[in-house]
Amino acid sequence: MKWICSVVIFGVLACTLMPAQSTGKSRAKPVSQTQDPSASDHELNIRAYIELLRTDVRKSKSQIVGRVMQFDADQAASFWPIYREFETDLTTIGDRTLGLVKKYSDNYDQMTGEVADQLATELLTIEQQRNDLKKQYYQRFKQALDPITAARFLQVENQLERVIDLQIASELPVIQSSRGEAQ
Repeated sequence: MKWICSVVIFGVLACTLMPAQSTGKSRAKPVSQTQDPSASDHELNIRAYIELLRTDVRKSKSQIVGRVMQFDADQAASFWPIYREFETDLTTIGDRTLGLVKKYSDNYDQMTGEVADQLATELLTIEQQRNDLKKQYYQRFKQALDPITAARFLQVENQLERVIDLQIASELPVIQSSRGEAQ
């Protein structure tokens, strides 16, 4: 079991950190860098980082899930179509998370109690939606495969989710209290 956890954590970290290192080869500019010429360098960096993170994680996540789940041919035929639907639905929730991060970044320097409350409430809603989605797909995996395989998927998904959440959180500064706001 320790081996599986190590593979998951190492795989996600390697796949998400490697693109940040310079390889000497030029990369195509992310689409977001060409969309808004008035965007600041900071905003462009955030958008580029998020796009790169999403792309690399999406590519490597399926590989990690496949390695850890260790499917036979029949299990794989049942699992992967459902998993692709899950990832599509999860992307919609991920888009909301990106919007939340952007709103946090836009309001960080002039944070008010009202905005902080909106951000916190939205975060809790997003987390609930993500859990509801995992419940829904757990039932589908359990029906298509078996409870143990479905639980293993949930375990791997949660591990990957935590690593990704930690990576995003580590890039965001902690909200500061305002002297004028009630605490």
